Formats: sequence, structure tokens, C-alpha cells
Amino acid sequence: MKMLSKNIRFLRNSRNLTQTDLADQLGVQRTMISAYEDGRSEPKLLALNRISEIFSISLDELLHHDIQELGRRVLQPSQTKVLTIAVDAHDNEQITMVGQKASAGYLNGFADQEYMESLPHIKLPNLSSHLTYRAFEIAGDSMLPLVSGTLIIGSYLEHLRDIKSGKTYILVTITEGVVYKRVFNYLEENGKLFLVSDNEHYKPYEIKGEDVLEIWEAKAFISTDFPNPKDKAAPVTNEDLSKMILDLKADIIQMKKK
Repeated sequence: MKMLSKNIRFLRNSRNLTQTDLADQLGVQRTMISAYEDGRSEPKLLALNRISEIFSISLDELLHHDIQELGRRVLQPSQTKVLTIAVDAHDNEQITMVGQKASAGYLNGFADQEYMESLPHIKLPNLSSHLTYRAFEIAGDSMLPLVSGTLIIGSYLEHLRDIKSGKTYILVTITEGVVYKRVFNYLEENGKLFLVSDNEHYKPYEIKGEDVLEIWEAKAFISTDFPNPKDKAAPVTNEDLSKMILDLKADIIQMKKK
């Protein structure tokens, strides 16, 4: 099975595991892992099941899907993801709104049609009809200048590989619940996402890719808090930081001349 050997090698490298590391987890000799990856031997069913558990991947995807070329097939490899949506009387999709108090229940009910229908729904103009949207109410001040109570309108992303580093996303996760962060994608390197707050007082942190249940790319926001010139400015970008350093060097040179 050419695809199997290629996938085992790719998944092992993506987790920064040596052949010995993987062999220890499977309870086999290192030479057996080398044989798997070279296509000289095939894992028995028990070993296949263990490999699928280690890398959180279905047997079908492991055996038949080119992960390196096409990326992971679904967010939750153990099951096909079916997105539950709400429609109006004319069968048009509506934007389901998940408030702060509803966030905890959303983790258990996002796949339940009855639960999703119980949540409030809104409509917004000028959004692409080809995308599915959901609105999440953020809590706290970790993403200033957007304040607590702001509604983030996100479009649904099916694959983790579609996350673009530096953009903001609503992530529905097993470990952190529903979070809105600026995300940096390191899945190919270590299988993790790096989550950063726009408020510098909050430390960045990592989560595993397999802990992500849903991804919603931020497209718009609704807030009752009007911009104020005295409010905190937007977060400093790398370009801003570089300019500040250059300006500081220029000031120092000028001071020395005087």
C-alpha cells in the first residue's frame, strides 16, 4: 500500500517523532517502522488501529488519502463532519447567533438540529451567499480594540489547512471552548496552532489540531461600542515595530551628532 507507507512517514515527521519514538508507542522494533515507511512490510490490523489512534486519523484516510498532497480530510478524523444550519421559511440560510452564555452549551449541541434551532438567528446584507456564517459573542478584553459583547461574524472553514497565519478566527475546541484569536498555523511542523491575543497583556498559547471541532474565519463584527480616539489603538504590527526601531536608531544618531 503505497499511500499507507507515505502517510506513516509524513505523519511521523509532522509530529517530530523519530522511527524509534513511533516504534516504542507501537511496541515494535525500529526496523519495523522503517519497513512500513519503505513499503517492505504492512502493519497488522492491531498496529493499524494503534497508528490511527496516535495520529487521530481514520483508517480510511490513512490507507487511501494522500495527506501530504491534499491535507487532512476532516477536522475530526473519527467521523465525517456534518454542519448543522438553520434556514428560514424560504429555505435560505440564516446566521445562528451564539451568545456568551450559550458558548458552553454549543460545545455539546453544535451538531444537534433542535439545539441549533433554539438559538437566535439574524440576517445581514452584503455577505456572500456561497458561504455559511455564524455569529459568536466574545467575552473579555483579550482582543482589544474589540470589546466584550462584540459579535464576530465568521464563515465556516472545513479544513485546518485553510487557516492562514495572522488572520483572526473563532475556534470551537475541546480544550479551550469557544475562543476568538489571531491564529498562526504550524500544523505541518508540529500539528499545533499558535493562538495570539491582540491585547499584549494576554500570553499566546498552543493547541493541538485534533482538538479543533470547528473553524470560523472572521469576516465582520457588530458592536454597540463606537470608536473613540482616546481608546486603545490597534495592535502593533511587525511593520510598525520595524519602523519604530528605525526611528529610534535615527534619533540616537542625531543625538550623538549634537
